[in-house]
Amino acid sequence: MQTVTAHGATIPALGFGVFRMSDEEVERVIPAALEAGFRHFDTAQIYQNEAALGRALSRAGARREDLFLTTKVWVDNYSPGKFSASVDESLDKLKVDHVDLLLLHWPADKVPVAAQIEMLDAVRVAGKTKFVGVSNQNIAQMRESIERSKAPIVTNQVELHPYLPQKALVAAARSTGLAITAYYGMADGAVPKDAVLQRIGAKYGKSAAQVGLRWLVQQGFVALSKTANPARVAENIAIFDFTLDETDMAAIAGLARPDGRIVSPPGLAPAWDA
Repeated sequence: MQTVTAHGATIPALGFGVFRMSDEEVERVIPAALEAGFRHFDTAQIYQNEAALGRALSRAGARREDLFLTTKVWVDNYSPGKFSASVDESLDKLKVDHVDLLLLHWPADKVPVAAQIEMLDAVRVAGKTKFVGVSNQNIAQMRESIERSKAPIVTNQVELHPYLPQKALVAAARSTGLAITAYYGMADGAVPKDAVLQRIGAKYGKSAAQVGLRWLVQQGFVALSKTANPARVAENIAIFDFTLDETDMAAIAGLARPDGRIVSPPGLAPAWDA
């Protein structure tokens, strides 16, 4: 598996995310994901399936040292009385004594970024995570997090796909050595149906979805894939045996559009960069 390195963290370039998956779906698909070669798994407190992921990994006999586990602290836990306890609960559900990467899920609008980072630092010092990062932050928030954190911020996990390439944010992140993790890479189902991506895929015997994931990892991003269907898992990971050429990349760049953003919940999302 190709990896992305950032401030001492070595992150598998393709992760398996469990957003909007039931416990039953998680427990059914994780063995197939492990068999296919996935070792990077991404969940969150608000997904309410950390325990299912922990059970599935344990039952499948996955070795902790082989895994890269990411979870995210929900905004309701951004207080000194809740933050650390919520992480303890996440670790208990995942059946581990630490995660590899702990993220602040959304900046929201109630707790200053500085206070969020202070709490994140504290759980890192306590040994509950190897690395720390953020999610859904704009450039200003990301820079403040980097400045205030006592440990390097290794990633900003954001919506990123051909319709929303996030060029300004990517440039700002790369200038600091921070990795970008891309979620919603399928643009809520639009990528697999895209005629341009289907045409490119046909050249390589690949699907449009595989082209979308390849486009992400080829640019050096960490990409999160997802499927609840065990039969589709092998397709998701089969993206390291071809390379998009310059013509392909230019065609995909042409898909970007001003209204490409899909995820922007009020009260959670920041003022996005243009």
